[in-house]
Amino acid sequence: MARLTVAVLCLVQFVDVLGVTSATTAIPTIVRALDADGSAAALIGSAYATAFGGLLVVGARIGDRVGARRLVLAGVAAFGAIGGAAAFATDVRLVVLARALQGAAAAVTVPSALRLLLAVAERDPFRRRAVGLWSAAGAVAGACGFLVGGLLTQAAGWQAVFWIAGPVAVVLLVALIPLTAPLPRPVDRSQRIGPLGALLLVTAVACVVLGASLAERAEGRSLGGLLVLGGLVVAAALVAQQRRTTAPLLPSGGFRDRNLRTGAATAFVNTATTSAVAVLATIQLQTALSAPPLVAGLALLPISVGAVLGSLAAPRIGATLAPRRAAALGLAGIAAGDAGLAAAAASLPGTVVAGSVMGLGLGAASVPATAIGTDVPAGLVGGAAGVVNTAAQLGTALGVAGLVVLAGVVGGAAGTTVADLVAAAIALVMAIGLASVRGPARPRS
Repeated sequence: MARLTVAVLCLVQFVDVLGVTSATTAIPTIVRALDADGSAAALIGSAYATAFGGLLVVGARIGDRVGARRLVLAGVAAFGAIGGAAAFATDVRLVVLARALQGAAAAVTVPSALRLLLAVAERDPFRRRAVGLWSAAGAVAGACGFLVGGLLTQAAGWQAVFWIAGPVAVVLLVALIPLTAPLPRPVDRSQRIGPLGALLLVTAVACVVLGASLAERAEGRSLGGLLVLGGLVVAAALVAQQRRTTAPLLPSGGFRDRNLRTGAATAFVNTATTSAVAVLATIQLQTALSAPPLVAGLALLPISVGAVLGSLAAPRIGATLAPRRAAALGLAGIAAGDAGLAAAAASLPGTVVAGSVMGLGLGAASVPATAIGTDVPAGLVGGAAGVVNTAAQLGTALGVAGLVVLAGVVGGAAGTTVADLVAAAIALVMAIGLASVRGPARPRS
């Protein structure tokens, strides 16, 4: 029964993370079908990620107060209902609103789903395997969202990307209700969630994600750069505000927890050095080899396969290596894959092989990143899950924007090669940093 519960909770993670990119492939079709201005594309593309990344920590705190199970059930139901309604949208503004609301529903669901999973899988080695499956679900969803969205759009129109959420939510609810049980609430329910801190966090993430999305295009780089800079300024204000407030986003000591900081930093680098490289590979295959979008998507499918295999292998690696060393090994694999894609020079076989290596590294690094980041005192687990997931979302946004801009500035195939090598260097530096840390991880509370 515990294994089935873990599997269903991993499906919740898969569906919610898939939503970040699944509608991206349908954006041109949506814009044409609703006769919208081209500028709406950036809003459609960033609305989900903005709400998802910005509200994860807040969603975790709400789950601590109202109960993880209750919030997971409510979030899944809302996700499906909003998707079903969005399929009937006749105005692009309604599509943008629906994407943002679905992102918010996912944000309140994911941290609480992870809390339920960790409660079901209390002891090693089952706990390591459960976290491995959770990480695999997120890695695969992030890697194959473009392909899934493209297939749905091609088969049944752009509306399918939204209405499919309804039946999926029903299936998840039917499974979750009998398999999950309420958890004790380890935090003081009287502690408020500071509205100013929540507003600053959402604003910072919104500016960074939207700015990063705009910066990917030459005509939007000035505005995008200003938004990213503004987001970083707001983030600095958030840090200062959290040090003074009596109603922090995380319980006392959360941001000072070494495991949480390490897990979040690793999650950020994982996605920053893989998502961007995958996007550049897709672009290069379609421009240099004139590969159709579907062929380019299939050429990158080994990244998803590798991520699954890496995540499934991670618990075995974790049985012999300390979590930080295990994460370092995965990041070294990412660096090797990034360097391989730089050397592949738009070769289809080279892309398949290097993408497989990168995927293996991503899966192997994602599991210990989640394990480290959530290896915190009981009262911090929900918030820590939100922080680690937020870091991963920001890694994707900033990594894609930064490396795509770098590739564009250098220009041509050389630009893609330089960007891939920069990603490889970042992953390698992080790997060396993790491997050099001495001392065992703190025992779980």
